[in-house]
Amino acid sequence: MAIALVTLFIGMCSIQYGATLSRALFPMLGATGATFWRLTLAAILLGLIWRPWKTPLTRAQLKGVLFYGCALGIMNLTFYFAIERIPLGVAVALEFTGPLAVAIYNSRRVVDFIWATLAAIGLYLLLPLTNTSTLDPIGVVMALTAGFCWALYIIFGQRTSQNLPGGLAATWGMIFAAMVVFPVGVVKLGLELWQPQLAIMAILVAVFSSALPYSLEMIALKRLKAHTFSILMSLEPAIATLMGLIFLREFLGMIEMIAIACIMLASLGSALTQKA
Repeated sequence: MAIALVTLFIGMCSIQYGATLSRALFPMLGATGATFWRLTLAAILLGLIWRPWKTPLTRAQLKGVLFYGCALGIMNLTFYFAIERIPLGVAVALEFTGPLAVAIYNSRRVVDFIWATLAAIGLYLLLPLTNTSTLDPIGVVMALTAGFCWALYIIFGQRTSQNLPGGLAATWGMIFAAMVVFPVGVVKLGLELWQPQLAIMAILVAVFSSALPYSLEMIALKRLKAHTFSILMSLEPAIATLMGLIFLREFLGMIEMIAIACIMLASLGSALTQKA
């Protein structure tokens, strides 16, 4: 259990550290280019490990991984658009509204209404509804869009995993995600995508944002119940806020901190009270 907890914590730190590294690519490649390289390199790495070409897809499997990959690609792209404009911790908290909505959508229990209300309060505090808000409205919309895509990613991922082994499902999903972002990157940046001096940084982003954390999560999931895993994942907005503070010097105001805490508590409460 202890090893699984440490492994999961390192994985969460890795993915948020990877997000801070990606900001170094933004001045030269923008969010589009950074997403392109993250997904493309991750797809290549997973392809070399799982060799998906040895397992031809049926029509049903192809349809499943297509939707799964599209959700994954758009989720990554919109999230990078978000952290280009708003602090990392805020973006992750807003993105968490997606899986939280999936968790409580089909519930009719009073306690889940409480968690939904708490999340709504946090969301309201983060939305740029007043002239005193310092958050970029486009960044907020992008983070919420990423959250919506995360919800679709969960739904399509569950369906895909029922028809395809997890490693292959993730690999095919990453390949289709890269294919979704590829034309966007080529149209927007063209030959600017191919900058050799950025290769090392792009590889580090792919490793810390995708390859390493996903691998560590798979190790942790073998030793943890999904219920426990969900509870621990509620820490991710706090980890993102800390990483943003340390590596990006993103200082949040009191209102933003309270809003993030509300969303974290809603996610934690939902996980603690969720039925098996």
